[in-house]
Amino acid sequence: MKLFNYLKGDKVIWAIMFLLSILSILVVYSAVVTLAHKLKQGNTEFFLIKHFMIVLMGFIIAYLIHKIKYTVFSKLAQIGYVLTIPLLLFTLVKGKNSGEASRWLEIPGTGLTFQSSDIAKLMLLIYVARILALKSSELIDLKAVFKNLLVPIGIICLLILPANFSTAALLFFNCLVLMFVGGINLKIILKILGICVLTGALFFSWVWVLPKSIPGGRGPTWKTRIESFSNGDTKSNYQSEQAKIAIATGGIIGKGPGNSTQRAFLPQASSDFIYAIIIEEYGLVSGFILLFLYMVLLYRGIKILRDNDKPFGSFVAVGLAFSLVFQALVNMAVAVNLFPVTGQPLPLISMGGTSIWFTMFSIGIILSVSRSVEDKLEEKLETT
Repeated sequence: MKLFNYLKGDKVIWAIMFLLSILSILVVYSAVVTLAHKLKQGNTEFFLIKHFMIVLMGFIIAYLIHKIKYTVFSKLAQIGYVLTIPLLLFTLVKGKNSGEASRWLEIPGTGLTFQSSDIAKLMLLIYVARILALKSSELIDLKAVFKNLLVPIGIICLLILPANFSTAALLFFNCLVLMFVGGINLKIILKILGICVLTGALFFSWVWVLPKSIPGGRGPTWKTRIESFSNGDTKSNYQSEQAKIAIATGGIIGKGPGNSTQRAFLPQASSDFIYAIIIEEYGLVSGFILLFLYMVLLYRGIKILRDNDKPFGSFVAVGLAFSLVFQALVNMAVAVNLFPVTGQPLPLISMGGTSIWFTMFSIGIILSVSRSVEDKLEEKLETT
């Protein structure tokens, strides 16, 4: 395709973006039927056009970002990290409610909403990659790791936690993986994990005994989700049960595009549980293909790590790639009832406010790093 001649960076990643975006438009158009009848008198075209424009804008963002030298984002992360702290605080106090959590902000005059945690995730991962690249020789003991990494990571995660526990937990785990990739001693990481397990046990004991005392008002919701998941309560675990029905009735090849029946019973059919709708309409085969595409995305991120000789670029590429793929795996695990409901969208697929833009921004940075690797290879070929 001539189009790919104008795109720099990893062509496989570009292809994955394109394939997932096409699937997203198709399945969102089908999944929003119930939502359209509820909000727009059955006008599904409204949501189709809106989602298409968001996806198109996402590609423009990815294209523009991949043209920028990735080292710029190292400096940007310093400013971005500092600015996300008041932004997260403002969201906790003034954010719009969604699912009993104050976590949404609205872009004035557009009707679009975004989660400040999306910005915080991106800035924090880039910031951690920067610290790992600049201070690798200093990060040799727990005290140094705590001061340089755990404190900034902890601040962001703690500010996200009251409104969105799953996002905070995933972000913290992503940072630990990035620390491992960045060469932090495994014993130090295991010590951190041990402390986290103990802290987590104490925290969930607090949630279980005194859920209403949790800041942000999320305690009762967390307790209900844990109880529903562990007890298999079909009444309280309604969405998961409907998702299982969608997957079971989809079979190997699915019911066909637009023929989902469970979209009428899943309140989050176009976002959190869109993977179940994909399997219902396109079959288990499509579910495995989708999983394979995400795994390829992760592999290409690891390939950049292997091919690039600059630590920051390598760390930021693999860190962002792992973050996107791990979120996808969590979303899929929720859909098949392996995890309790987390509220994590499926990257590049789920309909949402501006979450696709932040995902495309992340992929744009990954492509910027891979473009730099390609440019160096071309220079070597020209000089030999």
